Order: sequence, then C-alpha cells, then structure tokens
Amino acid sequence: MRLRGAWGHEAQALAAVHGRAFAGGWSGAEIAGLLDGPGGFALLVEDGDAPFGFILCRAVADEAEILTLAVDPAARRRGLALALVQAAVGAARMAGAQSLFLEVAHDNAPALALYAKAGFAQVGLRRGYYDRGANPSADAVVMRLDLGPSV
Repeated sequence: MRLRGAWGHEAQALAAVHGRAFAGGWSGAEIAGLLDGPGGFALLVEDGDAPFGFILCRAVADEAEILTLAVDPAARRRGLALALVQAAVGAARMAGAQSLFLEVAHDNAPALALYAKAGFAQVGLRRGYYDRGANPSADAVVMRLDLGPSV
C-alpha cells in the first residue's frame, strides 16, 4: 500500500472509487473541477495501480476543508481512512491552514467515530443538508479540527 498525492488527470479513477463507496458517487468532471480549483488537493491510497481510497480537500487562506473521503468497501477496516485523514491534516498545515472543517451525515456512525478519533469536534449542524431522493434528507454535522498557528 502506498499513500501519495493525486492529480486532476486521475479524476476518473477517483470517481470510480467514489462510486463504489457512495450511492450516487461524484463524476470524474466534478472531482477534477474541485481538484483543479483554488487550493484543491487530494491524497490517494493504492496498491500497485489499483486505487483503494482517497481524500479530497481544499485549503484557502487559513482554513481547509475535507470535501470527501472515499474508501472502496472491499478495502475498509484496514485503517486507510484514518491514514488519509491524518495525511490531509499534515497537508492542510503545510498549506497554512489553522483549522480543518468537514460535514458528515448525522447518521453515519462510522464516519463520526473516525473523525472524533482524529480529533475533530462538532461545531454546528446543517438541517436537511444531504438530499436522499425519495428518502428523508439527512442533517450534516459540521466538524472542526484546530491545527494551530501556521509556521
């Protein structure tokens, strides 16, 4: 297993992982647009040429945000998500961010536990943030990690 930076030309491979991780995963164009936008960066976990997970973030001024974290269901429970979050924390610090934010569905217990383990704390709630089609929408828990002053 190897963790490395991911680039815009790899957006289709990232979208394939996202599609396996989430119903209605993001398209390659959506991922490329975020990755190629201001402050966008991604980290990828792979084994050989096979990507197993990635984290997509944005760092602007002194704040950073985790936009999505996706791990292939076949590769879960191996610590990949935590490794990606920890690597993103380091990258956000290097980009000068003093805080790292994210949103996660209120009913996604594994993700909430992961982010709590990584040191994030709830700072807000966005009611009805996640549209689930015919199912009731889900609230988003807004979480923040203090990264301290940049060096």
